[in-house]
Amino acid sequence: MSKRRLKRDELDLWNRVAKTTERFQPRSPLGNVGRTTDPAKDTKPNSKPGPAPLPAFEIGGKATPKPETRIGPKTTSARLARDPVSMDAKAFGRMKRGKLVPEARLDLHGMTLDQAHPQLTRFILTSQARGLRLVLVITGKGDREDPYDPMPRRRGVLKQQVPLWLRMAPVAQAVLQVSEAHIRHGGAGAYYVYLRRQR
Repeated sequence: MSKRRLKRDELDLWNRVAKTTERFQPRSPLGNVGRTTDPAKDTKPNSKPGPAPLPAFEIGGKATPKPETRIGPKTTSARLARDPVSMDAKAFGRMKRGKLVPEARLDLHGMTLDQAHPQLTRFILTSQARGLRLVLVITGKGDREDPYDPMPRRRGVLKQQVPLWLRMAPVAQAVLQVSEAHIRHGGAGAYYVYLRRQR
């Protein structure tokens, strides 16, 4: 294969391109070993310093510690037990021991929420109008949890809802105290409701 000679204009073009190139300096993995240029000449005297390093970072490092939080009681019975006593303390003690006999009772056991709420409202307001002081509301304890049930279900909905309803209008003004009933009157499946005197 014969070598072709460059034409004059091709040779001029090649010389112009060759002037713009720099000699290739292969970098050694060992750092300065094998470098042909002086490292002092490589550093530019007018180069700007790099950005300052970031301060050490730790998640939550600047967060102010919160004071100790108290988790309130989770069950309805525990919440009612923590309520302050609004009625006569001696009468409250007798009521908790089952010594006071309820003057009327309402059995909500087996009702839906839509059925039970108006029944409860009517019962409380009527009982107060009749001058009754201690009434019993039976909710039932609710179904126990089935460990083999594939779906989580709300249990004892009436037991949870009745104390909330008794704190809401229009019955809140009639209720002085709510407490879980003594075992002889239904225990955890019923509530004592002590009513205010109607003025």
